[in-house]
Amino acid sequence: MDELSTGSDSAYSNSWISWFLSSKGNEYFCEIDDDYILDRFNLTGLNTEVQNYSQAYDLITDNFDEEFPEEVRASLEVQARFLYGLIHARWIITSRGLAKMLEKYKKADFGRCPRVLCQQQPLLPVGLTDVPYEKSVKLYCGRCEDLYSPKSSRHGSIDGAYFGTSFPHMLFLVYPHMIPPKVGPPDVAGAGRGRPEAEGVGEGVSTAGAAIKAERYHPRIFGFQVNEIAKLQRWQEAHRDRQVLHLEALEQE
Repeated sequence: MDELSTGSDSAYSNSWISWFLSSKGNEYFCEIDDDYILDRFNLTGLNTEVQNYSQAYDLITDNFDEEFPEEVRASLEVQARFLYGLIHARWIITSRGLAKMLEKYKKADFGRCPRVLCQQQPLLPVGLTDVPYEKSVKLYCGRCEDLYSPKSSRHGSIDGAYFGTSFPHMLFLVYPHMIPPKVGPPDVAGAGRGRPEAEGVGEGVSTAGAAIKAERYHPRIFGFQVNEIAKLQRWQEAHRDRQVLHLEALEQE
């Protein structure tokens, strides 16, 4: 599931990475620092996963001077994109990588949650597996904690392994003030500032209070809840209330 990139050879005048990042369909990716790519320790094991690893590495580091037929060059391009994607998955869970992805998250570069009650909450890319060529990238909403498919087919063809299964959760672990509130409009730029306790689940906020205030849609006909759905929701809410009591007990310990 390689992402589709477009561009011309003239774009290589700056660097391969600049060309790759500016190509349509690659907007989810951030720029990996040169120091990280040039440190071979960070790339341990990737030589067994990428065909023509040395040539692909030389291509993304702009040290590729050999002339190859066009079809061979095209094959190397695919392997270079694959290698960059695998390095990217490792890079974005480093402190510097998380900081770069956080800036993209604040600008909603990955899109916004389509769920109405999430009120345009920005999304984060995530993989369903860390194994390449198995699942395409999905988008995680920290508010409803559900997954969505990208709107664009270009983005929908990106391999989920290029982001990994840990990234969004690592970001919220490192930046707990960025965890979205469960009620009210999202405040990505100033998350955590001036937020009343029990509206979010960041540092110093009651988890039980956030759970009990989570917004939920209730299907109704002429103002009355639909019977079977209402029964299910009553059971779910009773289960949630038990969990809230358990959380409150843990917070008081």
